[in-house]
Amino acid sequence: MAETIPAASDSTSEASAEAAFGNRLSASASAGGRAGVAHPRLLLRLGHPLLLAGYAVGAVLLFMLALEVLKAGAGGVADILTGVSAEGTANILGFGWLGAYGALSGSPVAAIGLSLFSEGVVSDGEAFAMLNGSRLGASFIVLFVGFLYYVGKRRTADGIFIGVVALLTTFTIYGPVIPLGSLVLDQGWLDGVEASPPGFVVGFTGSVYEPVAEGASDALPQLVVFAGGVGLLLLSFWVFDRALPNLEQPSLRLERVSGVLHHPVVMFLLGLVMTAMTMSVSISLTLLIPLSLKGYVRRDGIIPYVMGANISTWVDTMFAAVLLDEPRAFTIVFTQMVVVAAVSLLVLAVAYRPYSRLVLGMAHRITQERRAMALFLGAILLVPLLLFLV
Repeated sequence: MAETIPAASDSTSEASAEAAFGNRLSASASAGGRAGVAHPRLLLRLGHPLLLAGYAVGAVLLFMLALEVLKAGAGGVADILTGVSAEGTANILGFGWLGAYGALSGSPVAAIGLSLFSEGVVSDGEAFAMLNGSRLGASFIVLFVGFLYYVGKRRTADGIFIGVVALLTTFTIYGPVIPLGSLVLDQGWLDGVEASPPGFVVGFTGSVYEPVAEGASDALPQLVVFAGGVGLLLLSFWVFDRALPNLEQPSLRLERVSGVLHHPVVMFLLGLVMTAMTMSVSISLTLLIPLSLKGYVRRDGIIPYVMGANISTWVDTMFAAVLLDEPRAFTIVFTQMVVVAAVSLLVLAVAYRPYSRLVLGMAHRITQERRAMALFLGAILLVPLLLFLV
């Protein structure tokens, strides 16, 4: 028995050692497995911001190319405007308004207007009118998306109401903006405000993009070239949209501050910031629909949000004016932005309560009565068409 005890002890020790070794192997394998899982996750986490940055850079490069192609094909649009006898601020205002309807966005149409101005197709007053028309038509996307929500989301009419409020706010603010801005341009009060692109941008555009645009103009009809420029412009905005975070999904942080969003000044600043981030009033205004339907934004908060959005929406157009290397184009956009801001801030500071009651009351009546809604839709479609053709 005395001799067999050590043997049993040795056997037990060996078994324990083997078990410990096996445990170490299992732990090592488990750690390796976790590391193997964590490694691709880390790569994805690091790669996502790089992908977004790549989208943003690609959008800017496409935007620059689109402007050059639009300039090369501007003569084709001049022929169309001459053919329909479209000249003067009223005709060009309607042209920009209808163009924004067609593109479901105002930013591409505003960039097109500046391109036409840089090539002498339209005057500075007509360019200013086209910019205003592009914004009058841009808010239509909110009504369009609201209609889609009405069809697909249990027949709720809240989205349509938001679209009507957005259109009415834009129409009533831009009503005085158009004559006031035209006066500022005619008097030259802001003519000293100019901007030019950096030298490396001019060199890059001249050596890379201009030969491409000129080659396309030599090989194709100008109208085809212009249409290609429009396609590139829309593509650049689509690519830039890929670089933006998903802002439609409300976050926990947004839930915590939702109570603050009821203040008009906060909503005004939110519209200002969101539009500057998205570089498109169409995108930022469309976000109102899911935010309002989920209760984060009240109906009376829509108005100051739209007012703020209508100011910062000119950021991308100012960028286009700088890239075109046309100082007067920058002055036109700057004048537009200053006058819109002045009118909006005046309304917000002095007459916001009666103004908001008026807009909300009109929107309520339009959306509650079928005849009123039909008249409203007919008016927003017929007015720009008459302006363009008459």
